[in-house]
Amino acid sequence: MEKLSKKDLRKQVRAAKARYTAEELVGQSDPLIRQVLAHPQLQTAQTVLLYNSMADEVATHNLISHLALMGKTVLLPVVISETEMEIRRYTGPDSLRISSYGILEPTGEPFTQYENIDFALIPGMAFDADGNRLGRGKGYYDRFLPLMTRARKVGICFPFQFLPHIPTEPTDMPMDEVIH
Repeated sequence: MEKLSKKDLRKQVRAAKARYTAEELVGQSDPLIRQVLAHPQLQTAQTVLLYNSMADEVATHNLISHLALMGKTVLLPVVISETEMEIRRYTGPDSLRISSYGILEPTGEPFTQYENIDFALIPGMAFDADGNRLGRGKGYYDRFLPLMTRARKVGICFPFQFLPHIPTEPTDMPMDEVIH
């Protein structure tokens, strides 16, 4: 069987996502988020990197609020250019603004103590059993992930996004594990 290119895999995953309504995707998110909450390393983590989900990603809005209420330092990515993102601390819903990508992002100062991040929940277009991640194609996370030297890097995706194989390049950063 011929292996698909990253571009073709992205098309395939987008087509699979299009078969679901936003409500169906949110419903599929609940058991995945329960697995995240039960993760032993998340339970002991002090500083966690999450993502504010878009409509076609595993829904994290309630998780963000929940972990912040638990007293954890919650960090979220902020896109600052066509090629870079930084992370900032989530201090509550009032500190968020809508980005040019339509994502709620925290305002405030950049967080740069990457070695303090204990747990990172990372979205992707798709993942495979080796922890390889297919992103949206801009490389934001691939450039950022090497900065987190201590964090447990956990990918998360819907079951239909967990694929047999994802082609990789030297700059691709694998996850430590994938929840699907």
